[in-house]
Amino acid sequence: MPGLRKSRARLLPLPATDLAQLRARVRALAENRPGVYHMVDNTGRVLYVGKAKRLRTRLLTYFRAKYPEDKAARILHAAHDIRWEYVPSEFSAYLTELRQIRKFRPHFNWRLNRTRRSVLIKVSGGPAPRVTAGSAVAPEDLRCYGPFPSLGRTVEAVRTLNDLLGLRDCAPTMPIVFPGQGDLFGMPRQAACMRHEFGFCAGPCAGFIAESEYRARVETAMAFLEGRTIQPIDRVVRAMTGAAANAEFELAARWREKFEHLEWLLGATSRARSAVDLLTFVYRDPGDFGDDRAYVIRQGVVHAAYPYPGTPIEHEAFRSVVSDIASAPLPPPGPLPLESIDEILLVMSWFRQHPDALRRTTHYGHWIN
Repeated sequence: MPGLRKSRARLLPLPATDLAQLRARVRALAENRPGVYHMVDNTGRVLYVGKAKRLRTRLLTYFRAKYPEDKAARILHAAHDIRWEYVPSEFSAYLTELRQIRKFRPHFNWRLNRTRRSVLIKVSGGPAPRVTAGSAVAPEDLRCYGPFPSLGRTVEAVRTLNDLLGLRDCAPTMPIVFPGQGDLFGMPRQAACMRHEFGFCAGPCAGFIAESEYRARVETAMAFLEGRTIQPIDRVVRAMTGAAANAEFELAARWREKFEHLEWLLGATSRARSAVDLLTFVYRDPGDFGDDRAYVIRQGVVHAAYPYPGTPIEHEAFRSVVSDIASAPLPPPGPLPLESIDEILLVMSWFRQHPDALRRTTHYGHWIN
């Protein structure tokens, strides 16, 4: 066994650079202050973007990681160099890391990170869109709603919504055949799952529903998620009261359960929209070395960041920035902007984990008036 371990060790790839020399440079030059760092290859391509509240301490942990078991060691072995920049605070480090990952799309961030995001309800594209709940946005997802506090309750509510509207919940790759498209094959139509037999799916996989009608049902689901209709709840209430009037109490109880699912979802989507809207203010973020920053945040997205104004001239210039952002038209109520979901969730998480930070926020009117 010792000989086997030695032979395996010889097969492991060598580091892309002199790790001892790189470690010495980090020890000599890096400071223990907030920062963002890049692991780069010999062409300068960014392999990994990371953040740290204490940069020097974080970087030195890479050199203590065991290869190949630890992710940190695998990243370090692939890197030719480490580059870093200091930022004013931990919040700035979070925001800078997120934006640089979005900019560079580093291999190790996208392939190895398993960061859990909040629960979202997603509407896919394609000829027969799906409405699903999950924690990651897929390439085929065109609309997202949330975030929601409970995966279990969200999944139940989405299943009830899909059942009532007859929307499919099968795999994205399921072939879709609308009426007229399947006639060429001369095959008997049969849905791919039992949900159609039970009346829970309109059967777009077997041509049982026209494309226009299916899309109308998806539009109803989106209108419900955006608070523009309560049509699915109306149907449940009618069925529940009808069952109770006929003394079908077991059936009425099942409809009551569906009503509770949709009632929770209606309230949860309303609270999610309000939570995002409330993330609209100027946030004074104290820098670790006195370099405070002022962030202009609107619906959870950071639109501007400047050194906190300390003189009348700086105050007037910043007032103009806030005024321009405040006067820009708001997007219509609806889904979260796909390009900003990660930033909205980051800002929301920051103020949830640091409630004292809300004391350093001010309304736009404080600067404009």
